Amino acid sequence: MAELLKLGGIVQRVDDASSLIGSVDGLIVTNRDGGLHAQYAIPFLAAGVPIWVDKPLACGTGDAESILAEATRSGTPLTSYSPLRWAPEVDDLVRAKDQVGDLQAVTVTGPADPASEYGGLFFYGIHCADVAQRLVPGEPSDLQVTRVRDSVIIRYRCTGTDVTLQLVKPDDHQRVPFHATLTGRHDVISTEIALGPGYVEPGIEKFLGMLDSGVPPVAYEEILRAVAVIEAADTPSG
Repeated sequence: MAELLKLGGIVQRVDDASSLIGSVDGLIVTNRDGGLHAQYAIPFLAAGVPIWVDKPLACGTGDAESILAEATRSGTPLTSYSPLRWAPEVDDLVRAKDQVGDLQAVTVTGPADPASEYGGLFFYGIHCADVAQRLVPGEPSDLQVTRVRDSVIIRYRCTGTDVTLQLVKPDDHQRVPFHATLTGRHDVISTEIALGPGYVEPGIEKFLGMLDSGVPPVAYEEILRAVAVIEAADTPSG
């Protein structure tokens, strides 16, 4: 903890987060277990403190809806997303969607472990779900979940496009890289989504923009959809 305080230039540490209400202009909630996010976010939202909840917003739609409801009731700006949503490679895919012709399918691949102590599939799986929502925003339907050896495959339809999330449990060597593929009528575009130095910076800029404008960068419906997709596929860790 001392090392983190030093590296981050943090000048104040408190035992009770709520004691910061009244002394901060914004809050980033970053518990590794998304199941803890509601208890930290809701009091600050009620007090009018704008918040970025790092992925996932919550480890279930119940908590997610409670957080979003308080943001709406209080009129306090709130956002939640994976930094990968704003990665340059994802920006390129969004711009390239028309180049592949009539979009038929989108596949997003990444690591996730159903037995993770930090919320099961939510801990890393939400990255893929969030990227998919940016590439094909809309309400998922006909959702199907298949477990194949060490992978959880989530498949659904969204605005006429087939969307597949391939969540692969890491082995003892390394994690499978994040990857996305667009398939259209006359072309296919596929790219790795790199986690290079500074990959979180675009996400931080979006949060700072929200603090300045008061306008959340992601629609609340999209945030909730990503949570709902992972919730449908998640299994208890224990």
